[in-house]
Amino acid sequence: MKKLGGSRKKDEGNIDLTPMLDVVFILLIFFVVTATFLSEQAIDAASNENNDQPPPEQDDEKRNILVEISQNNEITLNGEPRAILESQLRANIDRLKAENPAASVIIRPNVRSNVNTLVMIMDAARQAGISAISIVEP
Repeated sequence: MKKLGGSRKKDEGNIDLTPMLDVVFILLIFFVVTATFLSEQAIDAASNENNDQPPPEQDDEKRNILVEISQNNEITLNGEPRAILESQLRANIDRLKAENPAASVIIRPNVRSNVNTLVMIMDAARQAGISAISIVEP
């Protein structure tokens, strides 16, 4: 008579690691491909080049167009002492944008100024092609 359980094979004690190694290598390739690498920039502090030239100025007034509205609804550009007429506003914004194409408009209204003047300045800036318009508190 034969036993129901049968005889054990000698290979049952060994575990085949090939599928696990395949999964590990696939995960390794996935993480290497999806990893982001930072490119570090070195600064040469001992360089003698350009030591006689000052660094370029980062002047905020050159980057932005400051439009101020007084309590009498007078408009001044970039702190100039003279007021600008509403008919001259668009031409002045165009001129300042031509000097610096990346300029944004910052509007500083007075608490007692008219909202109509503020909207007119915003419209003139948009017509000049400037979409970055900010309103700051006085």
